[in-house]
Amino acid sequence: MIQFWNVSKKYTAGPTALADVSFSIARGEFAFLTGPSGAGKTTLLKLIYREELPDAGQIVVNGRNVTALPRRKIPYLRRSIGVVFQSFRLIPRKTVFENVTYLPRILGMSRAEQQRMCERALRRVGLAHRLNAYPRQLSGGEQQRVTLARALVCDPRIILADEPTGNLDPELSAEILALLREIHAQGTTVIVATHDRAIIESLGGRVLLLHRGRLVADGYREPGTVEPPPYAAAVAAAVAEAATHEHAPMTLAADSRRAR
Repeated sequence: MIQFWNVSKKYTAGPTALADVSFSIARGEFAFLTGPSGAGKTTLLKLIYREELPDAGQIVVNGRNVTALPRRKIPYLRRSIGVVFQSFRLIPRKTVFENVTYLPRILGMSRAEQQRMCERALRRVGLAHRLNAYPRQLSGGEQQRVTLARALVCDPRIILADEPTGNLDPELSAEILALLREIHAQGTTVIVATHDRAIIESLGGRVLLLHRGRLVADGYREPGTVEPPPYAAAVAAAVAEAATHEHAPMTLAADSRRAR
């Protein structure tokens, strides 16, 4: 479903965002992407939906070589990927309907088809009654539900959620995460980028840990586990090594792809 091979990305006049990252996520999997601020989480997600291109390595999404994809085919790649942003990114002057149907309009779908798709997506997030509302008329939780509906509108195979609970209180965060779990239960591949350890501890699942652009751990965590996961010691060693050798590249500390 999603494969990275030795992927690296560096921004001009900035630090290395990703360095030699390799992993594979299977169809229908739920995974957390975590790490401190600046670890490379958002960059990695942007590479998946082709907002950014890597400087080195290969990326395959849904059988497509994303790094070699012609620009004219990018909208069709993104039709299979729904993205949920922390900052909502809703257009203030557009209604919920207009915000949710942004991609179907770009793809040239009829108004009737847009209406059908929008109503179905809003029903999935419990907001069918807010079709004609504007973002300013919605609470923060409702706005995040609209962004989730927008991500779902084209029935994507993959959902990427970038800090989806970062602007929400704990109760609303739990609601959004429950919706993501429901979506996953229907067969959608879901990747949630978060620095919130409490979320990972409560839900469990596969966890990919980035530190300074490197994938330092990849393993599974049982729900409700408070103690560090099995690969924690290796991760701590990698972080300590990086702190000691500030400018030295960090080696891959752990790669524990074990089934639960």
